[in-house]
Amino acid sequence: MHFQLENLTRKFGTNTAVDRVTLDIPSGQMVGIIGRSGAGKSTLLRMINRLVDPSEGSIRFGEMEVSTLTGAPLRRWHRDCAMIFQQFNLVPRLDVLTNVLLGRLNHRSTALSVLGLFTREERLMAIAALERLGIEQAALQPAGTLSGGQQQRVAIARALMQAPNMVLADEPIASLDPLNAKIVMDALREINEREGITVITNLHTLDTARNYCERIIGMAKGQVVFDGTPNELDADAVRRIYGSEHGGIDEAMTSTSISLPDAASGSTKTSAGQIRWATGTA
Repeated sequence: MHFQLENLTRKFGTNTAVDRVTLDIPSGQMVGIIGRSGAGKSTLLRMINRLVDPSEGSIRFGEMEVSTLTGAPLRRWHRDCAMIFQQFNLVPRLDVLTNVLLGRLNHRSTALSVLGLFTREERLMAIAALERLGIEQAALQPAGTLSGGQQQRVAIARALMQAPNMVLADEPIASLDPLNAKIVMDALREINEREGITVITNLHTLDTARNYCERIIGMAKGQVVFDGTPNELDADAVRRIYGSEHGGIDEAMTSTSISLPDAASGSTKTSAGQIRWATGTA
């Protein structure tokens, strides 16, 4: 089913955070949204998930008008459109397994949710999700004792427990080191490819967007200024997205690539994602 945004706008007083965004996203795409801080990326995702209501425009998923949902239908949308946050949003004092099981709350009755009663099948599902993310050994640890990269993997496992049709990730690797960033992005890509689930993620590194996303959307001042493939994201497109007042963008400054020493030559090998527009090398 196609996911469609039409003239989607969000205003905060006199400030327009998202300005008449129109997009058509086929089911199963992995989409990266890039742009400067304040470009409207997070607000756009929060409107899609209906954590923030649009000021104008519409959000449609197939035949469903998402932007007008209320009550139980809205709760079902929150279940079907899983959200992964930069801050993880786990309950630190609860163990990892329980945090993952919380992803089933919108599939259950209110009484069972209040009592915290999870079935054996749900517990097996949660363990399988943790195994898939390589974090099963921490199942009984309090979530607050884990590293940032581990907590983000727990958050992804919790999202999988929702059995969503779409996964939204708001800067999921912004606070992670390069190795954990790779693990998290590999996990999101695997979910997209294995389940065919649409993944839309905000990213702050150009090499990550190119390496993981089949479609990249660039935003500036609340508007979409680029929509294309990684190969189409050239120097002119980067300048439209980030501005050119500083004389060009050095992509190495925003890279999550890991540089490893070359044992044979003693030099350092850098991933192909680290391209310097400022010098014109590729």
